[in-house]
Amino acid sequence: MLYGLMRTTADLDVLSIVPSGDQRRLATVAAQGSALHQTHGVYLDVVTVATYPDSYEDRLTEMYARTFRHLHLMALDPYDLVLTKLPRNADRDRGDVEYLATAVPLDVTVLRERYQREMREYVGVPEREDLTLELWIDIIHEAQHASERRK
Repeated sequence: MLYGLMRTTADLDVLSIVPSGDQRRLATVAAQGSALHQTHGVYLDVVTVATYPDSYEDRLTEMYARTFRHLHLMALDPYDLVLTKLPRNADRDRGDVEYLATAVPLDVTVLRERYQREMREYVGVPEREDLTLELWIDIIHEAQHASERRK
């Protein structure tokens, strides 16, 4: 949403809840199927297995600052967002990359450097993720060139 991609979703991915002792309680109270979900149509999805670039916390952006008293919604930097989707490589992830290529716009040099410096050593099969990254860089180039041709 921060970058303008309006895809319907009912979940908010949660990487961490601070203080950490509140995570279990909030995950239960706001889980899929909870009263909160049934009432408001939104639930928390606590992400337990995921790979994030080092220092992603330093690049978070608060969404809706000063809107809520006790809630702070943080969004990933667009490059970190792209890199978190790399191991899954689903159709919707490639669509998100294509959208962000021109909406941000993404700089492939920044993306490649951040992957190499902050994430590659943590992924399960680096050679597979290397290939996926190169595919995504091709998608970014194609989207950016198509956007330039339309201008």
